[in-house]
Amino acid sequence: MDDAIFSQLDFGPLEEFLRIDDVTDISYSNGGQVWLKTLSRGVFKVERPEINNALMEKLAFQCSNVMGKTFNMAHPFLDAESTELRLNFIHDSIATNGIACLIRKTPSKIRLNREKLINEKYVSEDLLDFLLQCVQGHANIIVSGETGSGKTELVKYLASTTKEDEKIITIEDTLELHLDRIFPHRDIVAMKTNNIASYTDVLVTCMRQNPIWILLSEVRSAEAVLAVRNSISSGHHILSTIHSDKASSIPMRMYSLLETNQEVEQFLATIHRYVQIGVYVKGYMSKELGRFQREIMEICEFYVDDDNKPQVNTIFQKSMDGKMTLNNPTQHLKDYLSIQGVLLPENIFRTGSNTKTISNITPTNNTATAVDTI
Repeated sequence: MDDAIFSQLDFGPLEEFLRIDDVTDISYSNGGQVWLKTLSRGVFKVERPEINNALMEKLAFQCSNVMGKTFNMAHPFLDAESTELRLNFIHDSIATNGIACLIRKTPSKIRLNREKLINEKYVSEDLLDFLLQCVQGHANIIVSGETGSGKTELVKYLASTTKEDEKIITIEDTLELHLDRIFPHRDIVAMKTNNIASYTDVLVTCMRQNPIWILLSEVRSAEAVLAVRNSISSGHHILSTIHSDKASSIPMRMYSLLETNQEVEQFLATIHRYVQIGVYVKGYMSKELGRFQREIMEICEFYVDDDNKPQVNTIFQKSMDGKMTLNNPTQHLKDYLSIQGVLLPENIFRTGSNTKTISNITPTNNTATAVDTI
């Protein structure tokens, strides 16, 4: 949807939440329930009687009219998208307890910076410096996590640390990265797939643009998996995200999306050979901090051994009881980065040995606040 048209929509009392930077998602369902997802407090319910089925139906029909689409029993799903907003509606013929809507904000800004990451205990300074060195050394990095964990925000931050003379191409099916708007002075091409231009079509064109970095907003289909594999095997460097419950599971998660009979060991060997780093980010309500916390819980290094067998080196891991383990990178990663001019210290995390375990850390707490006001 054109931004100028989008700005003319009457959001009514929803406008209050659209103006709050901390709010990332607004969910409406069940005949009047309004749930917010925020950066600082996680997910909670707000009481707004004026936000009801009649209001949401009016908004849905505004969207359908300006888009020239139909929203009724015959066409019960409606998507609308601008540069910084995404709306999804489900008609009450399908959502039998009333029209449902999800509004997601995708602002053209990078919410993370070095100071915020360290001060808010998102990641330690040593681990952050390690990840930034991996970016400078053109390591292929995939960030995993659940919905709302902050995967895309981390990828945006890592992309912002790439060298200014390195061309970036973003490939997305829904606009979230906005790097071309954030860095208008840089050589960035933002590409969006649709019913006419598939991931495969866009990737072929992308290769002809000679990018240094290819950013795929999310790997969630067989076509996206193939796009990642083709990108990295052709010598391009990628930053991307995927839904996975731990970093070490990323290659197998990619295989599960393939929906093919390809030999698993062969596929995993390819991914382990060309994807150097996997990161797992978790979002949870921290009892210790008294707020919603996003945190890097695991960093893995992928490689193949001398027998071409896929291997995983868990560089960092924080367990649910708060214990943390650190391992130095293998020589495989050190050699890869050194070719790119990045030299890692022999004992980068000052472990005293190859492995360091830290205990007596306050355990994480996953209890979320259910109902609140804003």
